[in-house]
Amino acid sequence: MDKVSIVKIGGNVIEDEVALGKFLDLFASLDGLKILVHGGGKMATQLASKLGIESKMVGGRRITDAETLQVITMVYAGLTNKNIVAQLQARRCNALGLSGADGDTIQAHKRPVESIDYGFAGDVDGINSTLVTKFLETGLTPVFCAMTHDGNGQLLNTNADTIAAELAIGLSNVFETILYYCFEKKGVLKNVEDDNSLVEHLNSATYRQLLADGVIADGMLPKLENCFRVLNKNVGKVCIGHPSMLASENELFTTITL
Repeated sequence: MDKVSIVKIGGNVIEDEVALGKFLDLFASLDGLKILVHGGGKMATQLASKLGIESKMVGGRRITDAETLQVITMVYAGLTNKNIVAQLQARRCNALGLSGADGDTIQAHKRPVESIDYGFAGDVDGINSTLVTKFLETGLTPVFCAMTHDGNGQLLNTNADTIAAELAIGLSNVFETILYYCFEKKGVLKNVEDDNSLVEHLNSATYRQLLADGVIADGMLPKLENCFRVLNKNVGKVCIGHPSMLASENELFTTITL
């Protein structure tokens, strides 16, 4: 069975030109089949602010009203996605920029209103794994932004960590899948200000304890929820850490296990 690496890159790396360049060097050099998933939340927040649109976050997830949806479409599917694709082409990595609407690759539904109305936020229903597999088999490297659609013409803001997780799950019956969550830190830290507080191995029991202690919060919450979910869905391996982990198994990062 062929291996495919699904790599999600965080916003702080995307918005740092030097860090992004180093990450793309590593990603382009990855052996085998690969998929890149990106967000761009901080850039979207900055643009929204310039336009006088207030950004609201709850539990690491963005409240997406109609105006905010326009902003993230411009940033995620436009500027950020095409910049990454162009830079990968310069590295001889034949990338294809996609949203979930393109080729009907990722179907979703608008998140139901319960205690919080997230607006035009999408929860993924499924991945068109057949089409994504064809892209990979023809030598293309899909680059997905954090947007999906509902099949009725509505674009939806969808958590990039979740998209990466769903791609890993959807392709796990065809490939040996490895999911990497890359961001500016070494991995899951007991103290976000101290890189030496890295949790190298995290299982469900350790996760529950760190959660109870208030160590894990904000954007790390949906990321780790997705990690444990994919491990229960036949995904082979999940790692969280600095992009340098793509270059060497000797780098320190967090490996997630059940």
